[in-house]
Amino acid sequence: MRIGILLNEGRGPDALTRLTDEVAAAAADGFASAWLPHIFGLDALTALAVAGSRVPGIELGPAVVPTYPRHPAALAQQARTTALALGPNRLTLGIGLSHKIVIENMFGLDYDRPARHMREYLEVLTPLLAGQPVSFEGETLRANVALSTPAEGEIPVLLAALGPHMLKLAGRATAGTILWMTGPTTIADHIAPLISEAAATANRPAPRIVCNLPICVTDDPVPAREAAGKAFAVYNTLPSYRAMMDREGASGPADLAVIGTEDQVAAQLATIAASGATDFVASVYTRDDTRTRKFLSDYASGTKS
Repeated sequence: MRIGILLNEGRGPDALTRLTDEVAAAAADGFASAWLPHIFGLDALTALAVAGSRVPGIELGPAVVPTYPRHPAALAQQARTTALALGPNRLTLGIGLSHKIVIENMFGLDYDRPARHMREYLEVLTPLLAGQPVSFEGETLRANVALSTPAEGEIPVLLAALGPHMLKLAGRATAGTILWMTGPTTIADHIAPLISEAAATANRPAPRIVCNLPICVTDDPVPAREAAGKAFAVYNTLPSYRAMMDREGASGPADLAVIGTEDQVAAQLATIAASGATDFVASVYTRDDTRTRKFLSDYASGTKS
């Protein structure tokens, strides 16, 4: 199981400088990948183009770009430009529907027919990422466009997928899924079977399943779990994540956080790997993260079993 890390969404005039330092630290610590949230701060693809162009090697990706506010041709153009800045085969494009409350209440768009929207979105996005022209007319999207944006190498897409329809779509049409607030039991019983069967039926390679959870290495788990509960409380209010917590038997985000001593955390990561996850992306959420970073660096380098 590859180990990645979630980057901080920086603020202030030096945000890109600090992000570059974070990416450099992630590469130096031996992480296979680094992922930047795309919420209401930095535009993730733009920021990764800047930071990643200064740090070679490490895989980078947004986690995740919402699709409704962006025509797929515009996203393909931006992603190909970012890939050009990073170099061949370094960018993985994470995309997702976001949530009804965000798309309708904040952006003022219609969160209508989400499964149909994403199917049609990929019909346009995928060939454009590969440098092919698109002529497409669907029920939610239209496109008749070719991009001249230069790019080298493949830009794989990971679809944030939790429900059955989206997981099957991810298996049929993308390189895999990137998860959040989804534990190992749910991955083993729900995520992995659905996406893997869909990929096999479509004669696609085995999909990536990227598990992304909060993590803290500590001898005192109670305050660490309380801190996780406070830091991630908002995800209790979002139906798609709440459904995954219910599947896992978790009362809230704190129950999903990977917390404990080095040996205890290593055992939890082994359970996640056994569930079918191909990647674990660590969301390090405590102020003093030295011990957690040291453990993750050792684990990523193979010195922890």
